[in-house]
Amino acid sequence: MTDPAPYSPDPTASGALTPAASTPASSTPASSTPDPYSRATLAPALRAPEGTDPYTTWIWLILVLPVVQAIPLLFIDWTAFVDASLSDPTGLGVYSVLLSPAYIALIALSWVGTGLTIWFAYLDWRELKRRGVPQPFHWAWIFLVFAVSYAVYTIGRSVVVKRRTGSGYAPLWITIATIVGGFAVGIWITVVLTQQVFDAVLSTSFAP
Repeated sequence: MTDPAPYSPDPTASGALTPAASTPASSTPASSTPDPYSRATLAPALRAPEGTDPYTTWIWLILVLPVVQAIPLLFIDWTAFVDASLSDPTGLGVYSVLLSPAYIALIALSWVGTGLTIWFAYLDWRELKRRGVPQPFHWAWIFLVFAVSYAVYTIGRSVVVKRRTGSGYAPLWITIATIVGGFAVGIWITVVLTQQVFDAVLSTSFAP
C-alpha cells in the first residue's frame, strides 16, 4: 500500500497561511510621541516684551549708595589718627579719631546703606517682573553683601536682564568701575597713612 502524498495547503485557498510581505523600514509610520531632544520641542527662550526698559530707578540707587557710603573717608583726620597712635602709649588717643563725626558718619552710612541696598534690590526685582521680564535675577542674592559684595546682585542682574531684553549691561560696567575706584581710594589712603607714619617716626627719632 502506497503512503499518501504529504498535505500541501493551497496558497489560493481561503484562510491559507502566506508569508508576510516585507515592508521597507522607511515606510514604517513615525511614532506620534515627539522627541524630547528635538529642536521643535525645546522650551521657548525667556524673552521680555519688545521694547522693555531694563533699567529701573532702584538699580541706579543701588549703584550710587557705595559712593555715598565712602564719602566720610575723605573727611577723617588721618594725621590725627597717626599722631594719636604713635604718641599715646596707652592707645586711648585713637578713640578720639574713632569718635569723630566723620568716622561715626562712615559707620552709620555703612549700616543704613546696606539696609537700603537690600530694600532697593527687592524693589528692582519686583519692577522687572511688573514690566514682564520673565524670571529676573532674584533679589535675595543681594544678601551676599554681608559676605562678598553688592556686586553679586548687580552683575548677575545685568547678565540675566541682557538675555531677557537684549540690553542692560550698564549696571555691570558701573559696578566694575566703582570697585576699581574703591581699590584706588584704598591704595591712596594706605599711601597717605604710610607716609605720615614714616614722617612721624623720623621726626621723633631725630628730635633734639
